[in-house]
Amino acid sequence: MRSRQYGPDLTPPWKKTAPVPEVPAETDLVVEEVTTGFCGAVIRCEKTAQGPVVTLEDRFGKHRVFPMEPRGFLLEGRVVTLVRPSPAAAPRPARTASGSVAVPGARARVARAGRIYVEGRHDAELVERVWGDDLRIEGVVVEYLEGIDDLPSIVADFAPAPDARLGVLVDHLVPGSKESRIAAQVTDASVLVVGHPYIDVWEAVKPSAVGIRAWPRVPRGQDWKTGVCRALGWPENTGAAWQRILASVHSYRDLEPALLGRVEELIDFVTAPAEG
Repeated sequence: MRSRQYGPDLTPPWKKTAPVPEVPAETDLVVEEVTTGFCGAVIRCEKTAQGPVVTLEDRFGKHRVFPMEPRGFLLEGRVVTLVRPSPAAAPRPARTASGSVAVPGARARVARAGRIYVEGRHDAELVERVWGDDLRIEGVVVEYLEGIDDLPSIVADFAPAPDARLGVLVDHLVPGSKESRIAAQVTDASVLVVGHPYIDVWEAVKPSAVGIRAWPRVPRGQDWKTGVCRALGWPENTGAAWQRILASVHSYRDLEPALLGRVEELIDFVTAPAEG
């Protein structure tokens, strides 16, 4: 019987492909796909009939799926082969939608005396969408006001105190606006009024998350939300439009930093221990 051994590899050295490192496609690893130049963080790996694939998310929130082919990606400028992470690898801590470390099995805390007020129902729903888990653990209740025209009297009725602080999130809080003049009337040390620059909280959702290039500019004198629907070619049903926008928000990454920072600031203020 003839041996099935093969002879030495006679391929010329200049035709041989140099080996490249294999790198586990761990969540949040940032790589670049060599063919398209698409750069993003690893979201997940999946096994398909055609072989393993990896989903990347770029800085605009766009997702692309690529086959995990040999020499298919660049990591810090070096060619690598992505491989599926070992099942034995220690899992990364789960995160809430706000980016905080999740606390499995944590029970909601009894509500604090302090509160966070926001202008409208859409604001409250967006805050719940992203920070809901954190707020329940901290025992912070969010309520909406249907506008802030009566903010000074609302604050007086709340009767804030060092152990019952009040945080207020205001839309379109920019110098010279009506909102800034109203906010300036609140001077209680147990109240923090902050705001974002957007006309409406809709604008605090990144356009890329919604699948649009930018939020339209609506001429003065028009209802802003209706004008947005009209400009985008959506049905002029602002309730349905909001549900469409809210459904596109999956985590803090889908929101503008100008809103993220303000909400985090309010949560820290309301949950800070009273000074002795």
